[in-house]
Amino acid sequence: MMAILSGWIYRKREFGRKLFVDLRPQNSKDYLGRIIQIVFDAAAINQKDFDLIKSLGQESFISVEGEFVNNPRAPGGIELHAHKLLTYYPAEKPYPLAKKRHSPEFLLDVRHLTIRSPRYQRMWLIREAFVDYLREWYKKNGWVEVYPPILTFTACEGGATLFALDYFGQKGYLSQSAQLYLEVLIYSLGKVFSLTPSFRAEKSRTRRHLAEFWHFEAEAAMCRFEDILVVEEESLAYALRKILEDERFYEWIKEFRGNMEILDGIRTPFPRLTYDEVIQRLQAKGVQIEWGQDLGADEEQIISSELDTPFFITLYPTQIKAFYVKAYEGDEKKCKSADMMAPEGYGEITTGGEREDRIDVLIDRLKKEGWNPQDYFWYLDLRKYGSVPHSGFGLGIERTLTWLLKLDHIRESIPFPRLARRKTLV
Repeated sequence: MMAILSGWIYRKREFGRKLFVDLRPQNSKDYLGRIIQIVFDAAAINQKDFDLIKSLGQESFISVEGEFVNNPRAPGGIELHAHKLLTYYPAEKPYPLAKKRHSPEFLLDVRHLTIRSPRYQRMWLIREAFVDYLREWYKKNGWVEVYPPILTFTACEGGATLFALDYFGQKGYLSQSAQLYLEVLIYSLGKVFSLTPSFRAEKSRTRRHLAEFWHFEAEAAMCRFEDILVVEEESLAYALRKILEDERFYEWIKEFRGNMEILDGIRTPFPRLTYDEVIQRLQAKGVQIEWGQDLGADEEQIISSELDTPFFITLYPTQIKAFYVKAYEGDEKKCKSADMMAPEGYGEITTGGEREDRIDVLIDRLKKEGWNPQDYFWYLDLRKYGSVPHSGFGLGIERTLTWLLKLDHIRESIPFPRLARRKTLV
C-alpha cells in the first residue's frame, strides 16, 4: 500500500546499504505516540536522497513516499519501504538529548525538548482521554461545564498558599480553587463543573506537589455529603474504565506501570474509612500522630499502601479544614469532608464534602481564620437568598495521572511543571 509518511527522526541506524529510521509520525492523531520504521534502501532510492537521509540528525523533519510492508520485527509490526524523499527540514547537530541518560535536573532544564519523546506523547494522549471521559460522564448525567475566573480577590484554601498580585492597584490572587464561584453558579444551573488551573504557594518538596496544577471541580445543589462521594467514585471509575477499554491506551498504561491488576479490579463503591479509624491504624503502626493533626504525605503514603483500590477518608476534624466545610451534626468537632486516596502509596487525589449553609457559622469561621467577612459579602449572600444543601469536590488531574501511570514524581505528569524547589527556565 503506497503512502506518504511525515514526522521527526527519533533514531537512525545504518546496516550496509540500508538506513533504518525510527520516525515520530504526525500525519494524523492516530499516529501520535507511535514509532514507525522507515527503510531506505540505496538500491530503491536515488543516491542523493540516500546520502541526504544519512546526513540528517535526530529531530530532523522528513516527508517520505513509500510502501507499507508487514514486518513482525518492526515497531508495531509494520514498516515503510521508502521510494522517494519528498521534503526535509534539518535539525542542528548534536541534539542535546542524543545521549541515552540524563539527570532529572537537566531534563527539566530542556523540558521544551524532553516532552517530544514517544513516552511523553503517550502520557499527554492518556491525560487528554481521561479528561474527555470525565467530561463525558458529567455531561451524560446532566451537569453543565462553566468557566470561573483565575484572578480572584478572596482566599479559598488559606492565606499561606496564596500567590498575590497587583490588579490595577487592588490586591488580587491567583485562584487556589474555583469552588466559591462554582457555589455561585449552582443557583443558576444546579449542577456545574469546571477544569481550570489552580495555584498553591506551598514550599513543599515532596513528589506530590506542584505550584500550578489542573483542577477538575464540581458542585451541585441539593446534594448531600454521601451523594457527592458517589459522584466522585462513579465519575472516576467511568473514566478509568473507558480508557482501559481502548486497547492502545491499555497497552501504553501497562508499559508505564507493569501490573494492571489494581486498575482492572476497580469497582464501586469505594471503601470508606473515617479519620478516627485512620488515626488508630497509623498509631498501631507506630506513627507519631494525634487526633486533630492533619495527614501529611508520609501518613497518606502509609495508609494508602494498605489498600488495593481508591478509597475515602471521611469526617476530618473541623479545625483542620477550610471555613466552608459543614460541621457534622451531633459532633461539630468533625466535619463532612472527605479525601479520596489513590492506592499503592499515592495518597490524596480529591478533596470534597458538604458546604456549611449556616451564615453565622461561616462568619465566625472567617473571623477565626483572620479574614474580613465583608470581603466575602457575595459568598455570604448565597446563604441569605435561596440557600439549599449543596456539596462539591476537586480532583487533581496531575495527581490522578501520576497514580494511573505509576510515575515516580508528579513533575512528569504535566508538560511544564512549576516547582517550588527550583528556578523555572521554561
